[in-house]
Amino acid sequence: MTPPPATGPRPNPRRDNDPERRSARRKARKRALDILFEADVRGTEPLATARDRLAQSDPPVPDYAVTLVEGVTENRARLDELISTYAEGWTLDRMPAVDRNLLRLGVYELLFRADIPDVVAIDEAVDLARELSTDESPRFVNGLLGRLQLVKAEL
Repeated sequence: MTPPPATGPRPNPRRDNDPERRSARRKARKRALDILFEADVRGTEPLATARDRLAQSDPPVPDYAVTLVEGVTENRARLDELISTYAEGWTLDRMPAVDRNLLRLGVYELLFRADIPDVVAIDEAVDLARELSTDESPRFVNGLLGRLQLVKAEL
């Protein structure tokens, strides 16, 4: 499986990006990804970046976005270990920053959020990859999260 080339988040013109049609959780996931991506690219702590964005509140940071950033931050070592193990030959450093943080978010929801059905965690991550990353990213994200879902009970 080949990770896509390094790029930042970018809208995909083939997606409907109408914010009114998105669910509150979908918006929160997107905002959490924005914060995680920004912190990664700038080399800052995600929680500090989240606090800065909360203070600015434009665009607003939903409570669930903060919950996701906190969860990813608290579990980052384990998330990175799992991503590195199941990415089959790709290091985190070689992955585009948007995909790396999207995978952290997806793996967190898949493994650490019992209130989120597996299929929702995977579908939402794939949708964000389709919207914000390269053409190859949705397949890459789906494959990695799908493998983790298969072994979830053993982890």
